[in-house]
Amino acid sequence: MEAYVEGELKELRDVFNSGKTKESSWRRSQLQGILTLFKERENDILKALNQDLGKHHVEAYRDEIGTVVKSAKYALGNLKKWMSSKKAKLTLNSFPGSAKLVPEPLGVVLIISSWNFPFGLSFEPIIGAIAAGNAVILKPSELAPTCSSVLANTINDYLDTSAIKVVEGGSNVGEILLRHKFDKIFFTGGPRVGEIIMTAAAKFLTPVTLELGGKCPAVVDYISSSWDKKIAMKRIIWGKFGACGGQACIAIDYILTSKKFTPILVEMLQKYIKKSFGDNPMESHSITRIINKKHFSRLKGLLDEPGVKSSIVYGGKSNEECLFIEPTILVDPPLDSAIMTEEIFGPLLPIITLERIEDSVEFIRARPKPLAVYGFTNNESLQKKMISETSSGSITFNDAIIQYVADTLPFGGVGGSGYGRYHGKYSFENFSHEKAVTKRGYLIDFGFRYPPWNNKKLQLLTSGLRYDYITLVFIKLGLKSKA
Repeated sequence: MEAYVEGELKELRDVFNSGKTKESSWRRSQLQGILTLFKERENDILKALNQDLGKHHVEAYRDEIGTVVKSAKYALGNLKKWMSSKKAKLTLNSFPGSAKLVPEPLGVVLIISSWNFPFGLSFEPIIGAIAAGNAVILKPSELAPTCSSVLANTINDYLDTSAIKVVEGGSNVGEILLRHKFDKIFFTGGPRVGEIIMTAAAKFLTPVTLELGGKCPAVVDYISSSWDKKIAMKRIIWGKFGACGGQACIAIDYILTSKKFTPILVEMLQKYIKKSFGDNPMESHSITRIINKKHFSRLKGLLDEPGVKSSIVYGGKSNEECLFIEPTILVDPPLDSAIMTEEIFGPLLPIITLERIEDSVEFIRARPKPLAVYGFTNNESLQKKMISETSSGSITFNDAIIQYVADTLPFGGVGGSGYGRYHGKYSFENFSHEKAVTKRGYLIDFGFRYPPWNNKKLQLLTSGLRYDYITLVFIKLGLKSKA
């Protein structure tokens, strides 16, 4: 495998150095190839997602096909503008001169994607890397083996395999890849592996983008309107259980609400869970199953911890053979329990009750920075407080997860939830370097930049660097400035 990886990397490096991937025509052809791939192989993708994750074809289309097609079309429509250089200003000291910023690709990049959205989390960064003109190695997750195989086969059939390659395998393959130098590493996954990647990248001073997730809270304020309650509950259910069965980095991890609103909230959540998944969710095809037995056991362990089981107010049933845990609501599990200190990544929804909803801000601030914060409130004062006094990758009011699908917004974490951002133009920028290009002529030269030094030259330098051109002219002419 070591020799194989070295050979693949050499071909990628040679192709990139040839300038092929920098051509606009190549970038466009590859983005168009992604669109053709998703059109012609849609059924294969849907079948693979159902086999590995039990995803319903509607959910799979929404999260893994529709979003990628949207992003590829957006990149195609904006590629010319993104690739164009931008003018920049210079000080008078540089006259006559001009400057511009020229985006250039980084080189050969490594993308390590996750199992929960195996196509979406692979192609979103690939789109940015291709649009920016890079050569790419994709390492898909071995935890979704059917999807990994389909990824490898479809990319080989539709994209330029001399510049875009898929390397399949487990953690041993990942370790081999990380022994080599890349010009950028993009990783989606958990903090533990993120630390390993950062350590490996440090050896080569390779820049890294980490999408790590974290415990994303939803602050749910008292809702009086029956219509608002209905819509809020549907969006909360979707934001927790409707995104890969809660196995999503931006899914709602837990709820913060006031004690007085808790009974109403629990009752409403139960009602809309039944409306979404029926009286027996295990028979529903609208909720994703747990990825494997290891993760199933981990989630069961969260529920079985002392003090947690007694906090279950709804759900809690499971079937190991089917890798299924039904949507579960808990009220006030111990704050030091694993379910409240670790990212849940599953269909378990703790509700933490507070005396005042405003106390939610301090609760969030006292914990690691999440990838997203959600606020279900029309209280503008509370909204402003949440924006100004909490830190997160993003904050969304009165909905969940919609920020992920917006090409005009950057997606990424802060602190322990990751760093670096992508989506839309931000994906292009993630895999680009903006090179400063400056040009000057020889006709005019300002002598005050050269020694020997004197106080007049200091005055001229100071005025020039401050863009104070009027004073500079007065000093140059030996006149007293009136400024």
